[in-house]
Amino acid sequence: MIKKNQRILNAINIFTDGVIVLVAYLFATWFWLDLLQGDPMNIANLALMRRDVALAAFLYAAAMVFILALMGMYSPARIRRLKYDVVITVEANVIGVLSIGAILYLFRLQDFSRGVLGVFFLGSTLLLCTKRFLLRQILTSMRARGLNQKHVIVVGTGKLARQYAQSIAGSPGFGFQIDGFIGKSHDEQLPTMPLLGDFDMLDDLLRNPGIDEVVIALEPDEIEQTLPAITICERNGTKVGIIPFYNDIIPSHPTIEIIGASKLISLRSNPLDNIGFAFIKRSIDILLSIAMLIVASPVLLIAIIGVKLSSPGPVLFKQQRVGLNKRVFSMLKLRSMRLNTQEDSGWTTGNDPRRTRFGSFLRKLSIDELPQLINVLKGDMSLVGPRPEVPYYVDQFRESIPLYMVKHQVRPGLTGWAQVNGFRGDTSIQERIRHDIWYIENWSVGLDFKILLMTIFGAWLNDEKVFPTKDDAN
Repeated sequence: MIKKNQRILNAINIFTDGVIVLVAYLFATWFWLDLLQGDPMNIANLALMRRDVALAAFLYAAAMVFILALMGMYSPARIRRLKYDVVITVEANVIGVLSIGAILYLFRLQDFSRGVLGVFFLGSTLLLCTKRFLLRQILTSMRARGLNQKHVIVVGTGKLARQYAQSIAGSPGFGFQIDGFIGKSHDEQLPTMPLLGDFDMLDDLLRNPGIDEVVIALEPDEIEQTLPAITICERNGTKVGIIPFYNDIIPSHPTIEIIGASKLISLRSNPLDNIGFAFIKRSIDILLSIAMLIVASPVLLIAIIGVKLSSPGPVLFKQQRVGLNKRVFSMLKLRSMRLNTQEDSGWTTGNDPRRTRFGSFLRKLSIDELPQLINVLKGDMSLVGPRPEVPYYVDQFRESIPLYMVKHQVRPGLTGWAQVNGFRGDTSIQERIRHDIWYIENWSVGLDFKILLMTIFGAWLNDEKVFPTKDDAN
């Protein structure tokens, strides 16, 4: 039943996309050529009076639907994020408009307007993305009420199977219904986990046409059951998915490379391994850090004078930090403390007695971090990334915090995902690393700008207290 419903939904989806593109093209032609540059006419008459426009609109609608289909827009994907659909829609429209432009240039078709293409691109992109959002909301609401369900059998009854069951129960909008579990009985089974039988029952159960998918979630000591379970699923024509027993360490977007007959899963690749993405991020770092240094120069000048007058010693504080590929560099800060012997190992706290009165003010507003823009220009740091740590603590955490060293696969940042979520200073290292790894695996230009905006609108103000010290320098 779910396959029949999916076919009907896909047909409706494709038809409505075609209609949207058709209407957007006709509207763009009417808006640009008739409303802005000529006598307004009814859009309904436009298709009848200009056969060339109507024909172009129909052909382009068909081409756009074809491009969207090639890019996987109409493939079943219940758990696909709206962000992915929006990106695909924009990319497909860009390809479509560029293709039209190329055709117009090659065939010297002067009757078509660039203005029409511009209005069409904006209109169709907005309409298609809005439709994606509304369709997703409707389907999510239907599935949460028990409609349009995909029936699933889980092979396994251990920790991974229970974790999967809890995830599905917490996301009713996905529309997955677990009909039961196959495997051994466990004392820790959930009350909502009906045990359908042992592994030998799988073949008989899959003869039921009502089962849409099988999820294999076996523990390491049951791994020998994986291949027989896959064989049974394929023999019955049932879609199968696997939750690997190393689920807790596999990243969100693993890379699979083919070496002969072997499939090699690269656990720690990240988007910035792509030289194009790395170039874009570095270019943004350089341009924005220069602009920020210019804008912040009056504040920096006042801060430098204040540091110089508040206590003896240099204005800039240089501290060794561990950066990209575990390379040690000198991170710059405005000095906010009196000279002390714990500069390379002492961890600052909200009431650190080593701070000067003026230094505590700088730290409260994160002004002491501004010289790190020079580190960004030099390439030691990025504007956004995991915060760098001193070698003393890196040596400690690498042994005690799982995945701690993964953060050194990217440049450290002046601000980061952990910091804008409240994990800065004397906070949980485990939570910081969890946020850092999420950032590395999910990096995008948009995410960087989001973090920068979150920093500007609040995250620059930390929890440290501004207080006078008895030893404030003379």
